[in-house]
Amino acid sequence: MATIAAQPTRPAPERSIGKTINRVLFWLLILGILIYTIFPFYWAVITSFKPSGELFDTPVAYWPKTFTLENYQAVLSNPDFLRALRNSAITSLSTVLLSLVIGALAAYALGRLRFRGKTLILYLVLAMSMFPAIAILGSLYQMIIAVGLYNRIPALILAYMTFTLPFTVWVLTNFFRSLPGELEEAAFVDGATPMQTFRMVLLPLAAPGLVTTGLLAFISAWNEYLFALTFTQDYAARTVPVAIASIGGRSQFELPWANLMAASIIVTIPLIILVLLFQRRIVAGLTAGAVKG
Repeated sequence: MATIAAQPTRPAPERSIGKTINRVLFWLLILGILIYTIFPFYWAVITSFKPSGELFDTPVAYWPKTFTLENYQAVLSNPDFLRALRNSAITSLSTVLLSLVIGALAAYALGRLRFRGKTLILYLVLAMSMFPAIAILGSLYQMIIAVGLYNRIPALILAYMTFTLPFTVWVLTNFFRSLPGELEEAAFVDGATPMQTFRMVLLPLAAPGLVTTGLLAFISAWNEYLFALTFTQDYAARTVPVAIASIGGRSQFELPWANLMAASIIVTIPLIILVLLFQRRIVAGLTAGAVKG
């Protein structure tokens, strides 16, 4: 008896048209999100290369007619801006270093040791990061005045750590808690002390978490404006965000938009470089603990 070969089924035209429409709508959505997020940065970049006479041309030019580096030269020749860059680097790096050192020790205790009140301490650490900066501005101001740190860089480091330290402790606690307990037990069997186990075994394994939290803390300290404006009075201790804002306040009749954009691009470049250098560590830190087993 002859067998009839089964004919391959073809997808219905309506179904393939529907898939095509969904794919087109999906990529249109992605394109809209990209334009929405990238266009402000693109506009800042091209504005920084425009001469002042082209900033208000009509119709709007989305590409500079004449490229110029005068805006960058004006910003980089400003000694106050260069001093602010140095202050921001010192403040941000010091904040990150202290937050990681203190936060790693606290996170190890909260994540690996057993003692009463550990859960309460964790929730208190989390609660400290929930307050807006303006809510604790007055109390921090009184503390800084009392210890004689007003208009000094240590005042900013102390203020920034009120937010970076709780965040670091909370994130690193989950990292240390997710590490296998067998590693710690093996180190104890070999005669290592708890501090040696922390320094030689657990800390290297938590490197992705340290990089991720350190970079986020650096970005937070680098871009912070409210505390830097409140706790500093002159350019001897002011950081980059305050210096950029003061560029626009020097002219009574117009804002130097091109100089402002050039300064903003210069400030953004270190953050981009750090993200590119540590992107693998960042991805590993963000995905650590997502899959267990």
